[in-house]
Amino acid sequence: MTASPPGSLPDPAASADPAPAGPPPTAPHVDEEILRLLQSQVGTLTTAVNRHLEEQLPWYRQLSTDERASLRLIAQRGIQGLVNWLEDPDHRSLTLVNELLGSAPSDLMRTVSLQRALQLVRSIVEAVELRLPAVVPAEAQQATLEAVLRYSRECAFAVADVYARAAESRGAWDSRLEALLVDSVLRGEPAEQIDSRAAAVGWRSADGVVVVVGDAPEQTDALFLSHLRRQCQRFAADAVVGVQGDRLVLFLGGVEGLEAGLERIMPRFGQGRVVYSRIDGPIGRAHECAEAAHSGYTAAAAWPQAPRPVAAEDLLPERALAGDDAARSVLREAVFAPLSTAGNGLMETVSAYIGGGHSLEAAARELFVHPNTVRYRLRRVSDVTGWDPMVPRDAYVLQTALAVGRL
Repeated sequence: MTASPPGSLPDPAASADPAPAGPPPTAPHVDEEILRLLQSQVGTLTTAVNRHLEEQLPWYRQLSTDERASLRLIAQRGIQGLVNWLEDPDHRSLTLVNELLGSAPSDLMRTVSLQRALQLVRSIVEAVELRLPAVVPAEAQQATLEAVLRYSRECAFAVADVYARAAESRGAWDSRLEALLVDSVLRGEPAEQIDSRAAAVGWRSADGVVVVVGDAPEQTDALFLSHLRRQCQRFAADAVVGVQGDRLVLFLGGVEGLEAGLERIMPRFGQGRVVYSRIDGPIGRAHECAEAAHSGYTAAAAWPQAPRPVAAEDLLPERALAGDDAARSVLREAVFAPLSTAGNGLMETVSAYIGGGHSLEAAARELFVHPNTVRYRLRRVSDVTGWDPMVPRDAYVLQTALAVGRL
């Protein structure tokens, strides 16, 4: 087998036998004399690093004086941490982060992004590499350089871990804020409180809310909620996702192409029914809309042939039978009342048509009119109420409305 050149990584394809598993490599050995020399040059290296940062990172020059001072302190800690790490290369990641970032790593995250933090680590390493020939004797430069590179890798992973944990914490906090918003809307809290909670989660839509309720899948962890929220934002300006027991609840604002959008997210729900309701007002007035969606979700089991998803307004008879006062009110005021005031025998025609088995001839005989007259009146019923008596499902809605109104 041909030996690899010094400093290069072995080629995995050079040998058919897998490399034996073993402990992770330790830091290259550096003499005590070199450690003392590095310790005495911490100030010089820090100055060189600060100059290098200002020259190589444009965003660094745009920071405030206090922010630059914090990053210079981090650079100094990083160089001092290199010496400490060479003395004890088995430092844990947490110790490494504390040495590098100090007691408040959140300050760094407020100042720079993860990408810039890694640029900072890279620039510090570059500055130290450029300065090493003037600090370390030639015979020790290779080992010291390898130690710096190994240390920079550990720092990069440690910083990335801090940012990842912070992102998870923010995601969990955002999920709690969304859960509070969902709960406040369902409870019907004052509009001012709902608006305040909506602002906390970044809700921007001033008009138009869609509430979707369906069976929650077995797995509803933070990753699932994040993916669903991102998928909803492809057709809605705002998307709030919450889980209430075994129900998955969505609040959507600024929706474009509702039907197509809902079809795309149906696989995210469980196997059961999915009901949606919409309101033209702001989210502070979405309580009745949310109640309608939840009521429809409960009553949808009474209509096995219901589409998926189904609008809560299409479940008025089932919701009324389940005890929903809002559904009964809609049936009474939007269907029964217009029929009773329209005259021309429309209510009697609907009753005769439904009672006669949906037969025009039977209704005509009962009313002593021509079947064409019955047909004309039924079209008028459709114009007045929006429900067509000649469609079986619409006829059921009209029949339920007549019963509710008469009661």
